[in-house]
Amino acid sequence: MESEAIGTAASNSDFSLVSLVFDADPVVKLVLLFLLGASVWSWMVIGEKLFSLGSARKKARQFEQAFWSGRTEEFDMRPGQVPGDAAGRVFASAAREWSDARRGAHQTGEAAALVNRAERSMRAAVDRELGKAGSGLGVLATIGSASPFIGLFGTVWGIMNAFLNIAAQQDTSLGTVAGPIAEALFATGMGLVAAIPAVIFYNKFTGDLTKLGDQLDTFSQDVLVRLSRRASDASRD
Repeated sequence: MESEAIGTAASNSDFSLVSLVFDADPVVKLVLLFLLGASVWSWMVIGEKLFSLGSARKKARQFEQAFWSGRTEEFDMRPGQVPGDAAGRVFASAAREWSDARRGAHQTGEAAALVNRAERSMRAAVDRELGKAGSGLGVLATIGSASPFIGLFGTVWGIMNAFLNIAAQQDTSLGTVAGPIAEALFATGMGLVAAIPAVIFYNKFTGDLTKLGDQLDTFSQDVLVRLSRRASDASRD
């Protein structure tokens, strides 16, 4: 009786998170390793996007302020306007159109054609910048949507093992099912640990990307207005 109690106490002391993982079913181990890798991958993407998106918006604001505080009617790339940021590269696409137009002879309707070309070029530049800034968000979306179901698969597998233990040992005591049930719940928890940050930061970064797109679109429209005015003046000269 005493030895049985000692044996039970010993088994309870060995029942820890580490022993649970190492003693888990191979399928559950695979699920846990996959979810751990997905969680690490998502945090790597989150860290990179926190820096890159914040930096892109900040540099775009700085370029706009520097540009509009200077000679707003000039469309030549000047010192300090090297396209090293999103707004600079968008402006460079319009500046190239203006530079090409200045080398050609001004004709009737050339101003409108120049503005149309510049608008298409800037729109394509904005799309490229948003595509570049949004790279990696698909990873967060996939992890956020798939991780709970992968964890649920581990849960189902662990519960199935619990019932198999009951059938094999003909014993419904807690000691028979505690291990597999704990594995099942841990798989569910790991799925949520991987999914929740991915979903939260995916929504945040999607909002940041939308704000960056609006910022670049507004800047593009302002540039087009001034480009149109300058091209009209040049065509009348």
